[in-house]
Order: sequence, then C-alpha cells, then structure tokens
Amino acid sequence: EELAGTLHMTTYFAKMTEFENIYQNVWHTFGAQTATEQDGFLKESFPPGFQWATSTESFKVEGGWLEGGKGETIWDRFGHEHQAFENQTVDLACDSYNKVDYDVYLLRGLQVNTYQFSISWARIFPSGHRGSLSEKGALYYDKLINALIESGIQPVVTLYHWDLPQELQDAGGWTNPSIVEAFKDYADFCFSRFGDRVKTWNTFSSPWVVSHAGYGTGEHAPGIKDYVISSYQVTHNMLKSHAEAWHVYNDNYRKTQGGKVGIALNSDWAEPKNPALPEDVAAADRYLQFMLGWFAHPIFVDGDYPAELKTQIELKRNKCPSSEPARLPVFTPSESKRILGTADFFGLNHYTSRLVSNIDGGCTPGPQGVGDFQESVDPSWSSTASDWIFSAPSGLRMLLRYISKQYLNVVSVPIYITGNGMPTEYGGDTFNDTSRIEYMRGYINEALKAILTDGVNVQRFTVQSLMDGFEGKQGYSERFGLHYVDFESPDRPRTPKQSAYFYSQIIEQNVGYCGKELCKTLLHYHKLQWIP
Repeated sequence: EELAGTLHMTTYFAKMTEFENIYQNVWHTFGAQTATEQDGFLKESFPPGFQWATSTESFKVEGGWLEGGKGETIWDRFGHEHQAFENQTVDLACDSYNKVDYDVYLLRGLQVNTYQFSISWARIFPSGHRGSLSEKGALYYDKLINALIESGIQPVVTLYHWDLPQELQDAGGWTNPSIVEAFKDYADFCFSRFGDRVKTWNTFSSPWVVSHAGYGTGEHAPGIKDYVISSYQVTHNMLKSHAEAWHVYNDNYRKTQGGKVGIALNSDWAEPKNPALPEDVAAADRYLQFMLGWFAHPIFVDGDYPAELKTQIELKRNKCPSSEPARLPVFTPSESKRILGTADFFGLNHYTSRLVSNIDGGCTPGPQGVGDFQESVDPSWSSTASDWIFSAPSGLRMLLRYISKQYLNVVSVPIYITGNGMPTEYGGDTFNDTSRIEYMRGYINEALKAILTDGVNVQRFTVQSLMDGFEGKQGYSERFGLHYVDFESPDRPRTPKQSAYFYSQIIEQNVGYCGKELCKTLLHYHKLQWIP
C-alpha cells in the first residue's frame, strides 16, 4: 500500500510537470525526491575562489550613538522609547565604533576572505542630507575598510540596513518620494569616498523587512502600522532609490572603480502544505511573489511588480470596495525602464522555510489576507530561539534553483548568499552552540548541492553574524553571533563559540561538510565535545 502510494505521487509529479510555471517546475522536481535524497550530504569541495563571509549591521553592533557627530536614527529612537526587550537600546551595543582592530582580529581568526557590514547613514549625514556631513563618521568607515584590506579581507558594504536618520523619518521616511533623491546623494558620497577600496555594494539588505515590519505591522522601527498604503509606498520608493544608486555608480564610478552594485533580498522558501492540492501549490507560489517577487521582479524581470501580486490586489479592491486592504503604486514606463536590470548580482538573505496553504483572506490587510494564503511549519523542522526561524536546509537549495530560473534566465548574474544564520537564547550553554553548527552544516551543504548538482552560480556564502548584537524588538535576548559578546561588561569582550571554530575549518578546507573525524579532531583541540 505504501509502495502504491509512492508510485501514485511519482505519477502525479510527472503529469504535473507537463503544465506548470517556474515555481511549480522547481517544486515538483524536488517534491518528488525522498527525504533521504533531499537530506543526504554531498561530500565535495566548493569551487576554487569561493567567497566565505560573515557580517554585521551598523545599528546592531556599532554603539557610539552620539560619538563623532552622528545623528539620531530610528533605532536610537526605538530603544529610547522603550520599544525593545527589557528597555534595551543601541547606545553602546557591541561598541564596534571603538573596536575596529578587535573586530578585524576576530575576522582574521575565522579566516574569512570577505566581511559584509553596513554604513549608518546618520553617522555620515546626521540629518540624512549631504550638507550635514560628519567627517569623523566617514573616517570611522575609512579606518574599518583600510584595516580589512590590510588583513586581506574584502569589504562588502551595505548602504542601508534599516537604520534611517530620524530627521528623514520625521519628514515621512520611506513613504516620502523625496527620499529617493536623498538616498541617491548619500550613495554618491559613499561611492566617491570609499569606492576606490570597496568593490561590492548592496544598496539595501532585506528591504522587505522594512516594508513589512517597519511600516506594515509596526514591529520594527519606525513602528508605523499601515499595511494598506504605507508598506507598498515604501517598497516603491526603495526600488526607485536602489535604481538611482545603481545608475549613479554605473554612470560615474564603474569605469574607474570596477566594482559591482546589487541588492540583498530576503526570502523564505515556500512549500505547499498539501502537495496534491493545486490550490496549495498556487498559494505557495503567491507567498514567494508577495515576499521575493515584490522586489526581484521589477529589478530582474520587467521593471514592474509580478502579475500575481497585481492581480491579487486588484481582486481584493473589487471584492472589498468599502475596506480596501492594499493600494499598490504604479510605475511609469520611464520608471520601469530605469529600474529594470539594475543589479550586478542577486543577493539573498535566507533563514527558513514555510508550509503554505490556500485560504480566503477576506478583506484583511497584509500579505496573508491580500495573498489568500496561510503559513505554518513542519513539526520536523528544528526550532531556534526565534519564533520565526526553523531549520529547513533543503529549502535553500530549492530557493536557489527557483531564483536562477525565475530571475536569472535572461540576465545571468551570480548569486551571493548575503545572510544565513540562526539565534540561540541569551542564557544556556553560551559557547557550546551545537544547534548553530548543525544549522550551518545543513545550509552550507545545500548551497554546495545547488552549485555542483544543479549548476546554480552561487559565489559567496555569508554567515550571520560575526558577533551577537541588538536584534530589533528582541534586543540582546537572541544571539546570532559566531562570537559571544558579554553585554554585562562595559568593555563588551568577545569570545569565539564552537560555531566559530567549525566555520573556520569549513573555510580552511573549502568544503561543504565537516566529516566526523575532522570535526572530532577540531573540537578535541578546542576542548569541546563532539555531538554527532
């Protein structure tokens, strides 16, 4: 009976591949695999020259909130208004503003060849505008960049990772169209000042989180709760800002500096909760369109939002005339042309997966209501300290295959994994973070499978993050770091966790796995216990 059921599903997947879109094609390719096929380890090496990275984000680690003339940011305000866990703030954070040499020392110990960090817009332009330039702020990033290069580590710079100058937010922030010109000017300054040494730029990192949590649900700074209008307007203006920054670089700096400019988009992988229901398969596709396609489709496909997104929003407008749940702005033809093709690589931040089922979302604002889908997780996926991150490594491979087919089949640019990681609890076994090792082990190996088995052009893997830091509303209660930070000490000392030693060995060997003997030797050397 079990065999008959397996044969039935195999026949079902074979038939479905005859008539399907890209998502369906990818899902049915992998959905037909057994658990053993999906979870098996590939014991091979990464291609020569593969880039191994770790990362931090400015407001999470820098501290120095008023040093060097820095302006107030929305995260400064968020903390001071007691919006974070236990009224914690970013005032001191990890004090990275005063610990450049210490942090670069940690990076050398990891043996990474790439370090991704973000610039605080308000540290350079305290008001958000060029006229308020803080030379001391620019010198801090000069010092960091120079220290990295002297250590043989490539700097990768993100222009915007969520920390808007408060003065710009007071004028409407990302809902105000004038921010496009302000961001363009800020990007121009950064390219001019640092571009002789920085050769890879992310304009934005996880912009969906800004639209969703910053201006939709209000869980993040600046705490705006307006998923009907503001959230969509924010995405609209960020896409235009991204395009303007790319064109500034392309027109004025590419020829002399020879760098790359792209964007780091976050996305879960989505699987149908019931693969035998076509409506669940379609709902999983919509989930991806509302998260990844919202940003990727305009940049990589045709300069406009995905048809599924536009159709769904129009459907809701007609269905809910007295309580419009979403208002999607429209790009002019010239704006679409300006946005299309503005990426020299596809940056991906990926942490988890979801099971998605079809529902009638009614007239409720937000992606689930407007998108007519409901998300859940597989009980077999390991949980983490975060209520939204569950370990499902095979989702990364499927997502990479989907991206390569959906977005990179016309313009072929490399994929950089710009963020992947999980948090542990604040307390507990501080240094013996075996759950993180297991998570990293799975996700790194799935990236290797995507490269060697599926032929996906992935050139970098970034583990988030170098050290523990301020995690938004959760404050310092969730720890993403490869290094433990003692937030009780004013000196903020850092100590490598077991995962830091694990990652350094992966990098040294340039492999997608840590075999039992290698790991046992490694952990014995560091007086840590091997957990199979």
